[in-house]
Amino acid sequence: MVKKKISSAAGSRTANSRKRVVVKSQEADIVEVEEVEPQTVTATESPSVNLPNFMTVAQLAEVLRVTSVTIVKQLMRHGIMANVTQLLDYETMSKVVAEFGLNAQPDGAQSESKDIVAAVVPGSEQNNMSLRPPIVTILGHVDHGKTSLLDAIRATNVVDKEVGGITQSIGAYQIEYNDQKVTFIDTPGHEAFTAMRARGANVTDIVVLVVAADDGVMPQTVEAINHALAAKVPIVVAINKIDKADADLDKVKRQLVERDIVIEEWGGDTIVVPVSAKEGTGVTDLLETLLLVAEVADLRADWEVQAAGVVVEAELHHTKGSLATVLVQSGTLHVGDHIVVAQSTGRIKAMTNDQGIRINEAGPSTPVEIMGLDKTPSAGDSLEVVSNDKSAKTLVQDRISEESLRHEQSVSLSTLYAKISAGKLRDLALIIKSDTQGSLEAICDVLATIETEQGQVKIIHSGSGGITESDVALAVASNALIVGFNVRADRQIEKIAQSESVEVRYYRIIYELVEDLQKALEGLLEPTLQETTIGNAEVRQVFTSGKRTVIAGCYVTEGKVTRASSVRVIRDGQEIFNGTLKSLKRFKDDAREVSTGYECGIRIDGFDEVQESDTLSFFIVEAK
Repeated sequence: MVKKKISSAAGSRTANSRKRVVVKSQEADIVEVEEVEPQTVTATESPSVNLPNFMTVAQLAEVLRVTSVTIVKQLMRHGIMANVTQLLDYETMSKVVAEFGLNAQPDGAQSESKDIVAAVVPGSEQNNMSLRPPIVTILGHVDHGKTSLLDAIRATNVVDKEVGGITQSIGAYQIEYNDQKVTFIDTPGHEAFTAMRARGANVTDIVVLVVAADDGVMPQTVEAINHALAAKVPIVVAINKIDKADADLDKVKRQLVERDIVIEEWGGDTIVVPVSAKEGTGVTDLLETLLLVAEVADLRADWEVQAAGVVVEAELHHTKGSLATVLVQSGTLHVGDHIVVAQSTGRIKAMTNDQGIRINEAGPSTPVEIMGLDKTPSAGDSLEVVSNDKSAKTLVQDRISEESLRHEQSVSLSTLYAKISAGKLRDLALIIKSDTQGSLEAICDVLATIETEQGQVKIIHSGSGGITESDVALAVASNALIVGFNVRADRQIEKIAQSESVEVRYYRIIYELVEDLQKALEGLLEPTLQETTIGNAEVRQVFTSGKRTVIAGCYVTEGKVTRASSVRVIRDGQEIFNGTLKSLKRFKDDAREVSTGYECGIRIDGFDEVQESDTLSFFIVEAK
């Protein structure tokens, strides 16, 4: 056995500042690398490492024998947010490698340490990045024919003409057209699409936006557009229902342009394909367009490395245990592989393809249902193959640390200026929700003019109505802040936002909103008063005492209500009053506090228009 030692140029550092790493190559050589604190070194001082054109964060971490979190931290220093399964290009990897006292060289260059990469990425010296099928997600408004279009696409499958031969139960499937495969993710809508992105799973290569020719762009279409634009993936528009008598393609195209989707025939880069899912018209044109977009994108993956993928959906089966539909992103997944999915581990006992057939292996862009996990994961959780149980436990710890890092990177107005100054942010991404469309347009017009030397405001989504879970998912995926103007999130949504470290700000006056954003961008924002919700109650009955005294008979559904707390009256998701309590009673006695599960009578100071089914949200205000 030959032993080679590569010393860092920073040999003067103490032994406590180094870790010894041992990498075993395919030729049974051992290369020992002394890892030092990240520093800048020159090519003449440092040993060289051969790198392929692409490699995942996890694979690069294994090459350097550090944790994935360490690589993620180094990427953050260069302004790059990444997860363990994300592919890095050669230029990005070179920057990271340099921080560890090593000099990157393109794959194929001669260097003493060429076996470092080969040990982790078998065959990387021949560059195994091969073409893979595109992964397509179909989004659109609820009644515009997404399901019908999916059924029409399945009917074109030359591998299996029987539509019923492909099961939809695993949430993703492949079809073959002109000897080329295309993978479709059958998600419930843009909420699931963005929920996957929120967990770092950027699995979609192309989004097909379905718009009905007789209906045009609708609210959910706008949401789907904003979610697709935030994902920064190519969009192909399928204008469906062209067989309808009142179909108006030009109207749809104009509406798309108003939403920043400029079609190809009008000088843009978005391809529009007229289709009729009902009659099958234009479906083959759509498939050919998808293959063309995929060809231009030159989608590639390494089939030889240890597999990595993402969960599309999962369930707990009463006899089979935890089942997960996994979309393989790189490498080849095998039955018997040790795997880690989020914080669950296991070994693949069985693997089924989209046609319900047991298979032993699956390559990139292939959807499979796997059995063998000890816990049921969530959609968007990343999967990675490891060598043994010990490696699985280590990777779980890495992912826990990575999750905490992601929460640390979340945006708030109080930390915005520091992040911009440190180069971690360039713009403030906002999601705006308002009570009316008129006030929404006014807010967006004003915010569009805000720009300082430090940064500017970028509205990634806006809409009227209450704040939803979809808004929170988009905020997580886009590192955005949510602003509610005369609308509020309910307690459940607030809990989700808090757990995901998404800041939600509420305003009732436009100039206060504008002033806060300008001050945050300029680093002048002063400490604010922080509202803390302490409880919620449902109005079950309304009583009248005397001529004008109105008492709300309430049931405390969560937390508690205190006599000193403030109260917010919410009706149909919108705040209609904000004030204080005049009295709080249990039966006929005054009460200082009423907890969950108990009934009480409440009088609200200055508000006598409370109605049954109103929600009362109780809060206290503290300086922060």
